Amino acid sequence: MPLDEADASLIRAELGRELTDAEALLFENLWSEHCAYRSSRPLLSAFDSENEDVVVGPGDDAAVVALDDETYLTMGIESHNHPSYVDPFDGAATGVGGIVRDTLSMGAYPIGLADSLYFGDFGREHSRYLFEGVVEGISHYGNCIGVPTVTGSVAFHDGYEGNPLVNVACLGLVPEERLVTAEAQSPENKLVLVGNATGRDGLGGASFASEDLAEDAETEDRPAVQVGDPYAEKLLIEANEQLVDDELVQAARDLGAAGLGGASSELVAKGGLGAHIELEQVHQREPNMNAMEILLAESQERMCYEVRPKDVDAVREIAERFDLGCSVIGEVTDGNYVCTFEGETVVDVPAEYLADGAPMNDLDAVEPTPQSRDLPDLELEAAFETLLSHPNTASKRWVYRQYDHEVGNRTAKRPGDDAALLAVRETGHGVALSSGADPNWTDAAPYDGARAVALENATNLAAVGATPLAAVDCLNGGNPEKPDVYGGFSAVVDGLADMCRALDTPVVGGNVSLYNDSAAGPIPPTPTLAVVGTKEGYDAPGTALAGDGTLLLVGEQAAALGGSQYLASHGGTDAFPMLPDDPLAVVEAVAAVATHDATTAVHDVSHGGLAVTLAEMVTADAGVEVTFPGGARPEELLFSERPGRVVVETSDPAAVREVVGDAAPVTELGRSDGSGALSVSVGGGTLDATVDEIATARNVIDRELS
Repeated sequence: MPLDEADASLIRAELGRELTDAEALLFENLWSEHCAYRSSRPLLSAFDSENEDVVVGPGDDAAVVALDDETYLTMGIESHNHPSYVDPFDGAATGVGGIVRDTLSMGAYPIGLADSLYFGDFGREHSRYLFEGVVEGISHYGNCIGVPTVTGSVAFHDGYEGNPLVNVACLGLVPEERLVTAEAQSPENKLVLVGNATGRDGLGGASFASEDLAEDAETEDRPAVQVGDPYAEKLLIEANEQLVDDELVQAARDLGAAGLGGASSELVAKGGLGAHIELEQVHQREPNMNAMEILLAESQERMCYEVRPKDVDAVREIAERFDLGCSVIGEVTDGNYVCTFEGETVVDVPAEYLADGAPMNDLDAVEPTPQSRDLPDLELEAAFETLLSHPNTASKRWVYRQYDHEVGNRTAKRPGDDAALLAVRETGHGVALSSGADPNWTDAAPYDGARAVALENATNLAAVGATPLAAVDCLNGGNPEKPDVYGGFSAVVDGLADMCRALDTPVVGGNVSLYNDSAAGPIPPTPTLAVVGTKEGYDAPGTALAGDGTLLLVGEQAAALGGSQYLASHGGTDAFPMLPDDPLAVVEAVAAVATHDATTAVHDVSHGGLAVTLAEMVTADAGVEVTFPGGARPEELLFSERPGRVVVETSDPAAVREVVGDAAPVTELGRSDGSGALSVSVGGGTLDATVDEIATARNVIDRELS
């Protein structure tokens, strides 16, 4: 996609001359939607991004929050959507590599990954091809570099048929004294490139990510997809640790979108400085590369470091020790951002104008239309069976069993429960992580659906006893030039921001991915949220029943079905469920219940509703017997997906009620027993299923793909 003529005219006026070919390509990439957020940045001020725990907020490679005065946690999230459609294995794998390097650039060591994945209808062959390739790419890369993938989400929806989404988050740990940023510090410092040699892969990746996918994208856009090398990344992780340990790094930036040009110009621009780079000094793996290829290739496993002149030899020695390439490519200056190639100046522009000068788009938005009430008339037993075996509500074991989720010896709560829990023994904290979104929710009601996404992730944390600390988001949308698409995207931004504010959870960083359109149309607005919470210690209840306790529902029963899988599976519409008036009080109450001595199991109520939640808690040794009183519609009781609710198994119901107090209603549902079966009586009917029947239904993904 060539540089837009309106942009070219603006740049020519600023520079007072014509652009060189290299400058035009560099501006095309750095002023693209993918890099400059031209359609979304005006909306992002809705987020609160500061509080006493936030050390580094939006704008760096990763955000930083404090666990205590001496230990920091880094958080980052990114999308690799278009590349994963063209080449699902390499597209997903390099997404993992990129977010890990964002973590390294802060001086941190990566400790956990989360992947949130969205595909078309599971019944379609092409959707399965993409699904299998993406999961294989994530598992291969994460397993090889030794960073555990500990949580995530998977959703299937027709809107992703021509444009899947691959969102990956990473957590890292860094002691306060080791923190590094991407802000250049001083003129005359050297710029050193460490990592793999530069090739021609990934050319134009940033601009490719800023346009709709064409029908021939799988073949025509293949050169824009990077190819990863996880073994080189593992060496880079360890080399980065040594460089930071030896205090050799003044600033750092991962080479991602727009390659060397993007990383180096953004690094010096953040410091209000410039650079002089000699492109021929870059170590290359392909012959006869020209200036533009060297500048913009998105070859993977590369880092740009600002290094004091006296430390260059020490950096080179460490790179050689880890069998990594190393080249001194230039230096920081107090002038323009200048690139030369074999003695010829190919770029000479102000760094801040290049990295942060793109004008914002002024786009029209049409507000989404609320849904009306048009409910299907179904037998409860048939609806329950459908939900148990639907890929959206079924077990995701096929996915997470391919990941090494215990490498690093920090994983206290593995995938399959409501949230992951990592042991940060340096501080005595358990760090919980939940990540995901629900396209059924945000497709039905963008604003309220996004609020529900935030509350759902926070409730997941609370179910393992943690309270939210901070969040990062990956905001995915279609072509923002379409008013209805931009209206839906604007609504999910506002909904996410409002609920995170109500939860007192700063949104400290994130990523925006627009132009997720294809011949099949735009994707649903998809606000993936990755939320981190903390608790004292590393113990937490699971979702599996102990088999001898009272079952309580903490939270209000819902009186609407909008956005539920029940409606998505059977047709019909409804208003979106009302959410709690004080969501933070609910989350804090659930976290307190989860850590109470009398609590033996906790599971949040969300996808599939209460009926599916109870079925998921049943084991071979523990079943449930529940009776609902009359009054409400049975399908609303069983299948509404109103978040902010949990089922609790306890030996002391009175204690749970006391802990919850006025934060939420507490309703007794029944008891757990040793039956290994589900029995739910409601509206004059009964849902019955054995643990084997539940497992058979819920293992549909395993069954179809194994």
